[in-house]
Amino acid sequence: MSVENSRIGRHEAPRAARPQAKGKIKWRRFAMAAVPAGAVAGILVGLTAQGAIASSISVSGQEFLVTATQLTGTGFEQFGSSLSQGNGTQPVIVSAIHHATLSNLCQSVKVGPVILRLTAGGGGNDVSADNLIVDASGQTGSQAVFKNITIGQDAGTLTEDPGTAGQAGGFGQQADSITIDNLVQHTWLTTAGTFTLPGLSIGFGGSC
Repeated sequence: MSVENSRIGRHEAPRAARPQAKGKIKWRRFAMAAVPAGAVAGILVGLTAQGAIASSISVSGQEFLVTATQLTGTGFEQFGSSLSQGNGTQPVIVSAIHHATLSNLCQSVKVGPVILRLTAGGGGNDVSADNLIVDASGQTGSQAVFKNITIGQDAGTLTEDPGTAGQAGGFGQQADSITIDNLVQHTWLTTAGTFTLPGLSIGFGGSC
């Protein structure tokens, strides 16, 4: 299954226009705590490709869980930002990957009294995504390997995923490539130019 998006708004222009919550969160300080400690957890992937996204976007107010036995990607960027919710502003770690593949992908989210579960990418047929951007509150992995990583770069000057950058003067990091084993991610929003999910299965019950 492949989903094509027009990727306007925050994905074509530099991310300098992305708003912050004034007087509440200092993003440089937030990113310094959340990102470098997470160079090992500096990670990525959600699951459901969205439509065209504007630079200012509201989210549902509900996180979803994403797991994968392995994520590999080329063109990795990461920086701190925020999303708007009905009850306020949510700080997030933004992870962008120019091209990503995931093995044994699973997503689960509570829908009323039941759990909706989606799986794809098993049996050696990996999920793939181009221009993948994930806004997450937390993520872990049993091991992460970065090639040619730069930590502490101005987020407004990131170049590994063309058309995606953070706010000028903010804390950022980027790497030529990334590999993460046993990914677990709690994410608010995921967008992608193309998302291909071989062996897609959606149903109720169970969790990732």
